[in-house]
Formats: sequence, C-alpha cells, structure tokens
Amino acid sequence: MAADGGISSVQLPCVFSPKTRQYLALCAQDGKLRIWNTDSKTLHQEYVPSAHLSATCICISWGPCRTLKERPQRKKRKSEAGQVEESADLLAMGTAAGTVLIYSTAKGALHCTLDGGHSGGVNCVQWHPDDSLLYSGSDDTNIVEWDLQTGKTKSKWKADRAAVTSLCVSPDGKLLLSAGQTIKMWDLNTKEVYRKFTGHSTAVTTLCFATTRPPDSNGLYFLSGAAHDRLLSVWQVREDGKDKNSVVSFALTDEPQHIDLIPSKSREEVMRLAVVCKDGQLHLFEHFLNGPCKKPLTPSCTVQMSDTKDTPMPIPLLAAALRADTPTLTLAYGNHLQPVMEKVEINTAERRVCLTRDVQTSLSISMGTTLSKVKTPIVNANSKLLVPGLPGHQAPVKGATQGSEKRKTETKEQMTIAERIGEIDLSSRKGALKATASLQADNFAVLLVQGLESNDAHILNKVLQTNKETVIKKTVAQLPLPAVLPLLKELTKRLQGHPFTAVLMTRWLKAVLVHHTSYLASLPDLVTQLGLLYYTIESRVKMFHKLTKLHGKLYLLISQVEHERKPTATTVEREAKLVYEEESSDEDEASGDEGLPDDDSDNWEEEEAMEEDQDEQTDREKDDAEDPESRPDSKANGEDDMEHENESEEE
Repeated sequence: MAADGGISSVQLPCVFSPKTRQYLALCAQDGKLRIWNTDSKTLHQEYVPSAHLSATCICISWGPCRTLKERPQRKKRKSEAGQVEESADLLAMGTAAGTVLIYSTAKGALHCTLDGGHSGGVNCVQWHPDDSLLYSGSDDTNIVEWDLQTGKTKSKWKADRAAVTSLCVSPDGKLLLSAGQTIKMWDLNTKEVYRKFTGHSTAVTTLCFATTRPPDSNGLYFLSGAAHDRLLSVWQVREDGKDKNSVVSFALTDEPQHIDLIPSKSREEVMRLAVVCKDGQLHLFEHFLNGPCKKPLTPSCTVQMSDTKDTPMPIPLLAAALRADTPTLTLAYGNHLQPVMEKVEINTAERRVCLTRDVQTSLSISMGTTLSKVKTPIVNANSKLLVPGLPGHQAPVKGATQGSEKRKTETKEQMTIAERIGEIDLSSRKGALKATASLQADNFAVLLVQGLESNDAHILNKVLQTNKETVIKKTVAQLPLPAVLPLLKELTKRLQGHPFTAVLMTRWLKAVLVHHTSYLASLPDLVTQLGLLYYTIESRVKMFHKLTKLHGKLYLLISQVEHERKPTATTVEREAKLVYEEESSDEDEASGDEGLPDDDSDNWEEEEAMEEDQDEQTDREKDDAEDPESRPDSKANGEDDMEHENESEEE
C-alpha cells in the first residue's frame, strides 16, 4: 500500500485517497474542504466547517479503506459473492483551534468532532491500521490517542519540548514516529521511546515508513523531510541501536511539499518514491534499501509542467500518486481552488520531462458555476442598511417592485461598492460639523482586510495613504492575524515604488512589526515570508553610505559653482563721506598731556624746566607761522633748544 503524503503545516493540505487513488481531498485558502473525483475530474463533495475562517484546516489524513455499510445492498451474483467492496470513507482534519474533525464521504457530512485533547493547533493527524484509533500531534507538544468508537481521548503523553509537527504509524501498527526537535520512535503498547534520531536543524514536516519489514531484522527504514531542507533522509532502525545517522539521502530542488511512495517488502524489491517540491517540480526515485549510501542520490526523472502560451509559464504541481501495478502517475496541478487531475505515463528513461498543458481548457467546471452568484436583496422602503462606523448611513436600496424588468433597471441605478467607497472621505476635514461621521480605525481595518482579500488597489490606496500615527496604530491593532503576512507583502511591494509612498509604507511597516512581533516570531517559515523585505532593506542600507558620499561631493561641487557665478567685488569709493579735522587747541592739549610728569617723579625740578622750554618752543613756532622768512632761524633756535635740553638732561 502506498503511503500517504506527508503534509507540511505551512502548506495547504492536499492528499490522495489510499489504494485506488480515486479521490483527492484538499483545503483551499477559503477554509473549505473539497473532494475531487480523479476519474471523472469533477467536484465530488464540498464541506464548509462551522469555523472555517477562524479555525482553519491545517492537516488532512485519509482513513484506512473499509467496507461501506451505509449504502443499500443489492442482491449480488454468485461471481460477486466472494468480493467485498472497500473504499476510503473517513477523513480526519486537524484545525488551528485544537479540534479534530472526522468527515464521512459516504454520508457527505461531518461524522464526529474530537475536542478537549489539545490546547494548541493540531499540526498532524495519522490513522492506525485499525480504523478505530487516531493519533494527533499539536503545538502543545503532546500526542493524543483517540478512540473513535467513543469519541474520547484514550491516552495522552508529552512527546517533545517543541511542537509535534509530523506523525506516522508503522504498517504493522506497533510503532509510532513523531517529530519535534528530534525524531522519536514510540512503542504504542507501552507509550515509551523506542529510538531517537537527530539530524535535522529545522522542523520536520514529513515522516513516512519506506519498508514493511519488522525492526528486529535490520530491514525497517523510514524517510524524513524538514522545512527549508533540500534533502530527504532515509533512516535505518538497527537491532543493535547504532542508527544515529541517516543511511541514504535524496537530493531535491526545494523543500518537499507532498510525498508518495510504494514501500519495499524485501531487499530484492525496489522502493518507488514520488516527491513534489515547493517549487512545483516532481522528482521520481527508485532505490534498493539494502544498506548505507554516502553520496546523495539524484532523481531518476524530473517532471515539470508549463502552459502553451508564446512565453511559457510554469504550472505548479500540487500532488502526485503512484500506482503499484502500472507505471501510471496521477497528477494534480494548477491551484487549490480548482485543480486539474490527470493520469499520465512518464518515460523514466529520460532524466527531464516537460509536459505542456492548457489549463484554461482543462478545467472540468466552468467559472460561471464555481462563482457564487450574489443577488441584491429586496427590502422594504422603511428599512435601512448601516455600514459599520457610519451611524445613519443609508444605502440606496429601493423597495420591492413588480416585474423582473423593473428590478434590473433598479440594480443598474444602484451604486457599486467602489463608488460608495470613493464617496467616503477618509481624511477628516477641518471645520466639519460634529454630526458628520468620520471613518474610524475599525473601518480602516475592515477596508484593509477587504482590499487584501480582493487585491483591490483602489481600496488599498485609500487606506494606506493615511499618515496619522494614531489611526495607523489602531488599524494594525485591530487587524486579524491571517491578514498580517499579506499586509507585509503588500507593504514590501509598495516600498519599492516612489520615495514619497515609501515614507508612508515605513510607518505602516513599523506599526505592524511592533504590534505583531510575537505572532511573526512564531511562524516557522518567517525567513522565506520576509525574505524580500529583508533584502529590500539591506539593499537600501548598503546604498545609503554611497549616496551620502555622492551627496557630499555634489554639495561641494554645487557650492563651488555658485561661488564662481557670484559677481566680483565692487570698487570702493575713495571719497570720504565724513572728514574730521583736529583743531590746534587739541594738539596743544595732547602735547601738554604727553609732557605731564608722573605723580611719583623725584626729578620735579628738571621736569619744570623742560615744560618751560616746551612753552618757549611753541611760541617760536607761532612766530614762524606769522613770518615765513624766519623759518631757518627758528630751526636753528630749535636745534639750540634741543641741545640745551640734552645738557639739562645730562646734568
């Protein structure tokens, strides 16, 4: 029997039914369970859980095939008397609320709900070969064994210090593999650890037994795959306990998303493995599990899909199922809302195979039937439609009219949602009346969620263009957790645009990172989710130093150019605007002040004689000024006076 595909807690669950591979069960982004018929390629059943938006489905696992007793039995022929009809019926779904839903495809309804066992989200569910037992692992680090006949917990034990991310039951139903920080093998009879395996640095998302041989013969092997790991490891359960390292590894192009294999029953029988990676490629392996192998094994064949356009684009593969009797593969590709199923035969002699398909023409259901048709409700004239946060807002809904033609004309006259949003003034105007209702933070949160879900640029521009810190913080605080990552991706995309827009986006980004830090830190794939934002910020920071240098050089160059462009200094006017002439009396006072003796001078007699000589000299100068002919005599007299003064100084 082919093993069920291992499902990552981050990826959307997608699993084929066991044995016949007749059904494909998957949960899309809207939280609804859809079961597709791979033979008719049509939608078989659809189930909407009561809390499909708040408690989303994280993991899916098909139960063992069993005889369906619910169907009416017809009288069988003698040739059919020994045949028993077995089909996949029960489907277990683990939710983020900690409950496990059991859905019955035969009834087309919910069979039962298992709750009260976990306090955290259920990451993995696994059926026992006896369909009355079910195992679940959760974020609360516990494993719960459920009894489906009573719908209650049969046993519960702590598995690891970290969250339990994957489970797998051995084909004989005696051993259980669990993965948290380490891989542990449990004995289901005693609930004790049988072996421990370490080798992955990230959360293990895939566990699957590769052989059906008992562990005491050294022939029991199992596979494990981890998040952000491009290798699938194969472990051997040895009787002597020397099984700490993996014996074989398979090389992949990306993280494993879906795994399906046909186990090996003996050493001479080959194990067939099909792995769908996160990048949408399918890798096929064939290997004999009879001992260790040092080098990683490359796939024997790699399958890719693309469309038929002029510039072909890759089509992602969602899941693949092997068949034990034939080399035929059942593929599911496209998107989770409306996948395309196809059975193909792959020539494994070629290392790489590319399949071209036209997805639009391959869809089994037309887009008109898949979309829900929304009709405008016909209400009375007295009724009013209120928008949250806008008290008294009345939508232009008219009363009931007669005839379908009148209804069509009225629906045309009504305003669309985009027009209504356009008329709402998101920015508060000054001087507005107090009675006028302004858009509050809860309206921003509602509009932001609607814009992110519908990818409406008009709504997103209206909300993200606000620059009020208080409004931004309140809007981010009221934002639901599932909308945090889409908002970060939208902000990252807008950060790469115009600088003015980037300034506003930085405020939103700061508010999101501050308020939702704990939620973002709990995400296991945070590195991949915020990788683009990290590289954007890193590239901006690396360029900042160079831009600063360039700014300094340009500033120096521009300042020099402006200095050269300035006009030269004007000639200074040589004519004085103010002339001050010193009078002679001032000169006398100045000369008299210079010759005044000091108060503490001892040679006061000599100083008095010098003063008398100076007075005589000034009188002579005045006489010379009156009589210019007597200037030579005055000079001679001046020289005599100087000699006289020198003599007096010597005395």
